[in-house]
Amino acid sequence: MFVRAYLRASTDEQDASRARADLERFAAERGLAVAAWYVENESGASLKRPELFRLLADAKPGDVLLIEQVDRLSRLNAADWERLKRELGERQVRVVALDLPTSWMMAGKDHDAFTARMFDAINGMMLDMLAAVARKDYEDRRRRQSQGIAKAKAGGAYRGRKEDAERNAGIVAMLKRGVPWSQIVASTGASRSTLARLAKRIASAPLAS
Repeated sequence: MFVRAYLRASTDEQDASRARADLERFAAERGLAVAAWYVENESGASLKRPELFRLLADAKPGDVLLIEQVDRLSRLNAADWERLKRELGERQVRVVALDLPTSWMMAGKDHDAFTARMFDAINGMMLDMLAAVARKDYEDRRRRQSQGIAKAKAGGAYRGRKEDAERNAGIVAMLKRGVPWSQIVASTGASRSTLARLAKRIASAPLAS
């Protein structure tokens, strides 16, 4: 059994690795070592998460997917959550979340068949519940955000998010030099969606005369 830790944040401004110490402490208290870390800045409401699916591709049956909170794994809608659960089930990956105590036993020693099935059933039910709560929280925040933006626009006060021009200029320079995306992500902390947006900007820029 390998423990594979997954760290996710929604935006470039958030630190996806913030919870690393908590996960390391949890594993150490149970005599476990984290075999690999998978870190990305992507929305939990989307299945377009390269690092999560790299983790799943690396995982072997019985491996543990360790997360800080269930919402780090999923803010997905019901259909996408079912797809992800099916992927986890087919690969026989056990999800352990720090905010889900019923899952902690999944990181322990092997149990007899009956006990293992009971743990799986209880953990699956709790995962479903917390994933639904995470999705509702996401939708509520999006709705409040949209209402706030609409109000600001009506009052002429909306300016949108300020771009990190200095960082993005550096990313553009690296993209033009052909630096691999994985290296840019590692060195700047930018998400692949940001790189895609900047690459599109480069492609659409007029050629210098």
